[in-house]
Order: sequence, then C-alpha cells, then structure tokens
Amino acid sequence: VQLQASGGGLVQAGGSMRLSCAASETPFSRYVVGWFRQAPGKEREFVAAMHWNRGRPDYLDSVKGRFTISTNSAKNTVDLQMNDLKPEDTAVYYCAADLSRRYSDFPPRRAARYTYWGQGTQVTVSS
Repeated sequence: VQLQASGGGLVQAGGSMRLSCAASETPFSRYVVGWFRQAPGKEREFVAAMHWNRGRPDYLDSVKGRFTISTNSAKNTVDLQMNDLKPEDTAVYYCAADLSRRYSDFPPRRAARYTYWGQGTQVTVSS
C-alpha cells in the first residue's frame, strides 16, 4: 500500500493544523495506522495510532488532549487534528500502516512494527 501524507505547513503557537494520510490501491479498513514525527537531530517518535475499526486510539502523553486521530471513510484517510500547537511540535510528520490483524486492540507504538510509510510532511510551529 502506498501512503501519502499532506496538510503540513507553518502555524503560530496556539494554532491548529490538520494532517491527512491517504492510502492508494486498498481500503484503510484492513490496517492499523500511526503518526510519527522526527525533529532535527532527534529520533523518530510515536505520536498517535489507531486501528480503523476496533480498539481505542493511543497518544503520546505530550499530545493528549491536543491531538486527535480519526478515520474518514469517504476519503479513505486517517487524519491527525492538531490543536494548541507548540514550538516543540515542530517536526516532519509521517504516517505509517501495517496489517491490523497482526495486533491486539492496542495499536503498536514502535516504528519498526509498521511496514508501510508515507513520505512525511513538515510542520513548523513558530513562537
């Protein structure tokens, strides 16, 4: 499956942004989808993940209450709504996917668990 992340850009601190991850060739319903980010000089870190149709979303503690991951059946996308953005949220954001049936209801946090990756989209939050 090919993934395409979109929606990044520049926003002031306290602002909002919505990222979208689209899948080509196959319905997302078979997959667990995660969002990760990587800031300059830092390792890639987990942000949020969810199975399309089971379990509950999981979030990095520092984004809980600010970010929401959700599915869009009409567009076959998994979106990440980011509110109250902070300069420390600045990073390249990646979406990733793997077959949902391989995991329990709790989505995986480790990047190595995900087979398919999008190209990344830059999110810059100015102070």
